[in-house]
Amino acid sequence: MPPESQYTADIAVILSHGHDNGADYWTTQDRRLLVGSPWSTLQSVMLLHELGLTAADPFVKGAVDLIFAAWRPDGRFRVAPKGAIYPCHTIHCLRALCALGFAKDERVVETFRHLESIKWPDGGWRCNKFSFGRGPETECSNPHPTLVALDAFRYREARDNFPQLDKAVAFLLDHWTVRRPIGPCHYGIGKLFMQTEYPFGNYNLFLYVYVLSFYPSARRDPRFLEALAALESTMQDGQIVVQRTVPALSKLNFCRKGEKSDLATQRYREIVRNLAL
Repeated sequence: MPPESQYTADIAVILSHGHDNGADYWTTQDRRLLVGSPWSTLQSVMLLHELGLTAADPFVKGAVDLIFAAWRPDGRFRVAPKGAIYPCHTIHCLRALCALGFAKDERVVETFRHLESIKWPDGGWRCNKFSFGRGPETECSNPHPTLVALDAFRYREARDNFPQLDKAVAFLLDHWTVRRPIGPCHYGIGKLFMQTEYPFGNYNLFLYVYVLSFYPSARRDPRFLEALAALESTMQDGQIVVQRTVPALSKLNFCRKGEKSDLATQRYREIVRNLAL
C-alpha cells in the first residue's frame, strides 16, 4: 500500500470486500473473475490500480495471479469454469494486466495476437451473443469492448502499429455520429453516456475521450473534438466533476458523485498531454 496515501481509507474499503464472493481476491470458490460487480476480481484490481497500488502489492499480486491462471495457450481468458469464452472477457483481462505492467509478458503478447486475428470487418471486436435478438445493428462490433481493447493496445511499445487499429478508431468515431444502439449488446450514445462517469467502467463519454486521445487518427477528428468539448463543458475550475458512479462506490472519497475528483482530473490531464503530441 502506498505510504501515507490520501486514499488509504478508500483502499481499505475495497480490500474489505475481498472475500464477499466466497474466496480470496474478490473471486468465487470456483474462480469466477467477473462476479459480484463492482467487487469482482477484475473491477477491484482496476480500482486499486487507480488508487496507486501496483503489482508489487500483495493484494494486487494475488489478483494478478488469478487472472493469469485464467489464461489459455490460444490467448483467450476463461473467466468462469463453464460457459462460452467471449472476446469481451479476454479484452477486460488484457486491459487489467496491461495497466498493471504486464504488456510485454509472453502470455499477454499472445493475447494481443489473438485479438488481432479476430477483429470484425468494421475494425472492432464483437461477441457472438445476441441478448437483444438479431437485426442490422447487431452486425456491428460492440463499442464498449472495442474501446476497452484500444485501452489495452495503447500499452504496447510499438506505437507504429497504431495505424493497424485505425479502423477500430474510425468505427468508434462513427458511433459518435450514429449514436443509436449497435452491436449484439446494443451499446448506444444517450443521456447516461453523456454523464461523466468515474472511475472508468461503462461505455461513457469520459472513457471514450480518454482512450481515443491516445490514437493520432482520432485526435484531430471533428467528432473526437466535439466529444472532448462535451466532456470539458461538465468541468468546474478545470477539474472533472463526477456526474455518475456505481452506487456501491459512491461513498469512496476519490469518486464522490457531484464533487470534483483529483484522480479523475489527472486522467483529463493525460488527455491534454496526448493532444500536445
